[in-house]
Amino acid sequence: MPGRNVYRRSRAVVATALAFTAAAAGIWTGFAGSAPAHAAAAVPTPDHVVVVVFENHAYSQVIGSSSAPYINSLKTGGANLSQSYAETHPSQPNYFALFSGSTQGITDDSCYTPGFSSAPNLASELIAKGKTWGSYNETLPSQGSTTCSSGDYARKHNPWFGFSNVPTSSAKTFAQFPTDYSTLPQVSFVVPNLCSDMHDCSVSTGDTWLKNKLGAYATWAKTHNSLLVVTFDEDNRLAGNKIPTVLYGQQVTPGSSSATTYNHYDLLRTLEDMHGLTHAGNAASAKDITGIWTS
Repeated sequence: MPGRNVYRRSRAVVATALAFTAAAAGIWTGFAGSAPAHAAAAVPTPDHVVVVVFENHAYSQVIGSSSAPYINSLKTGGANLSQSYAETHPSQPNYFALFSGSTQGITDDSCYTPGFSSAPNLASELIAKGKTWGSYNETLPSQGSTTCSSGDYARKHNPWFGFSNVPTSSAKTFAQFPTDYSTLPQVSFVVPNLCSDMHDCSVSTGDTWLKNKLGAYATWAKTHNSLLVVTFDEDNRLAGNKIPTVLYGQQVTPGSSSATTYNHYDLLRTLEDMHGLTHAGNAASAKDITGIWTS
C-alpha cells in the first residue's frame, strides 16, 4: 500500500540519518581522543630569553627578604611564582632536569664525563630548529673549557657539557656576555660562580651581583620583547624544595603572581613552547607557565 511504502521509506531515511550521526560522532570522538594531553598554552615568543640560576636557597630566604632588594624589585615589576619547586637534591641533577627534562641518571655533584649523553635538551632542540643558544658561565677558565672546577667555577652547575649534541663552543665565559643585548642568542643561560650564586656567599652578595651584571639587560628587556628569568637550583633542604622563581620582561604583567605549582620541567616546557620546539624528557608531560603574560 502507498501509505505503508511511505512509512517504510521514512524509517529508512531516519535509520540512515541516525547511522550517519553515530558514525560522525565516532569519527569526532576519535579525533578528540588523539589530541595531545598537554597542548601548548598561550605563551609569548620573546626575541631573547636569559635564565639565571642561583643556588641553595628557599623561597622565604629571598622573596620578601631585605637582603634581596633587587630580586624583589623584579618581582614587583614582573611576575612571582609563589609555588615553584626544584626536583631533588643535591644541585647537579636539578640543572640537568631544567636543561634536558631528566636528571640523566645523575644523583650527586661528582664530575661527569663530558659528552656522556646524546639525549634531547633545550640547546639541541634550539639548534635543530635553526635557532640560537648560548651559556655564559662566570669564572669558566676559557670558552668551551670542560674542566671540572677552577677557583670559584664548578662544572656541576653547567649541564650542557654533558651532551654530545651541544657544541662546547656555545659555553662562553661571563666576560663574553654582550653589551649589545640584541646580539644575544635567542635563549641563554647565565651561571654565576660559587660566590655570586649565593652558594658560598650571602643572599645580599648574589642580589647585588644580579643588579650590577644583569640589571641593564632587565631594563632593556622591558622595551625589547625580551625576558629575564631568575630561579634557583634547589632550596636549603629545609623548605620542601620550594624555590624563588621570578620573571621580568615586556610581555610579563607587572605585579602578577601565580600560585600554581610549577617545577623545573614546567619552566623547560615553557621555554620550549616559546620557540616552537619539541619537548625533552619530562617536559613532554609538563605544563606551561600561564596567568602572568600580558597577552
